[in-house]
Amino acid sequence: MQLSATRRGARLARLLAERQLDDWGVPSEEAVQVVAELASNAVLHGRVPGRDFRLALRLRPGGTLRIEVTDARGDRVPRLPDAVTEREEGGRGLLIVGAYADRWGVDGGPGPAKTVWAEMSPGRGRA
Repeated sequence: MQLSATRRGARLARLLAERQLDDWGVPSEEAVQVVAELASNAVLHGRVPGRDFRLALRLRPGGTLRIEVTDARGDRVPRLPDAVTEREEGGRGLLIVGAYADRWGVDGGPGPAKTVWAEMSPGRGRA
């Protein structure tokens, strides 16, 4: 799905992911949170005026969910913060992704873009 690199686009990514995961019968609470964090980062840190971001969801054989968010700023590679204090308003997004996903990473390209991905095994998000 291609979405506008705006707050509205990030919200729409979360809602569309929630609907798709529901259609697939995949528990979605943690997965939707990962989508929300990656989409928000694409809008806040990966935005280039006039360029959209892309969300891809893949349910692999065996039930592993792969979430990919591609933005136009390949020069801004995300990294975990050294430390986040309770008073800081931001900086926790990738910590949340790391806590919920089994693994995550960044792939470069095509062109000046990058894709931040996360994978979640079956059973993640179940109460």
